[in-house]
Amino acid sequence: MTIRIVVDERERRSRIPALLREAGALTDFAQLVVGDYVISAETAIERKTIFDLLQSIFDGRLLVQCSELIQHYAKPVIIIEGNIINLSDGSSENDNQDLERIYLINETLAKVALDFRIPIINAPNAEFTSQLLVTMVNLAQSGAQKGPLLKRIKKANPVRIQQLSILSSIPGIGDKLAIRMLEKFSTPRHALTAPAADLARIPGFGTSRAIKMRRILDSPEDGKIIPSQLSLLDTKIADQPG
Repeated sequence: MTIRIVVDERERRSRIPALLREAGALTDFAQLVVGDYVISAETAIERKTIFDLLQSIFDGRLLVQCSELIQHYAKPVIIIEGNIINLSDGSSENDNQDLERIYLINETLAKVALDFRIPIINAPNAEFTSQLLVTMVNLAQSGAQKGPLLKRIKKANPVRIQQLSILSSIPGIGDKLAIRMLEKFSTPRHALTAPAADLARIPGFGTSRAIKMRRILDSPEDGKIIPSQLSLLDTKIADQPG
């Protein structure tokens, strides 16, 4: 059976498309809005080299891409190509910097797996990645939902991405809750000034998270908060109907 994979135009520079053709796959190039490879109606794959992974974590691109993957595909996958050890230059002078990078990567990948529930597969090289893609296409074609590989996906509004970035940067919020906050309050300003009682009613938010967020945003520099403020928050939340 001939397999078909839609490949993002930006992947032309990699070795993957040529390796896929060598394996007998048909590759169609397109300007994909979400993902780098689409193998079924349910699955798009984001491929990152270890260096691109680090850059996409620093600029916030990875979490935005994860949000788009789960929005448009039921079974998205992320492939990380390369070894995290390769980020180190071997110099003992940069040990602390290397440890910080590794911690940042681990923290972000944990967030991808736990918050977005997107599987992450590590591939040592391009050959392994191409073999993995072929295997995944064969499995997808054997029992997955049938449908066109290409979907009409509207490109994300860059302003909305920046708004989500602001909200998700609050400790304990994350991207899923940021999306829900923006949907409920329309603007970051309204979300950031919302009473704890309103925040607590967002699915998955909860009372303790709402109070913690208000404490972070409302406490002065010395970290003290007027006790009556928290009491008032608790009262308002308790007065809300179930």
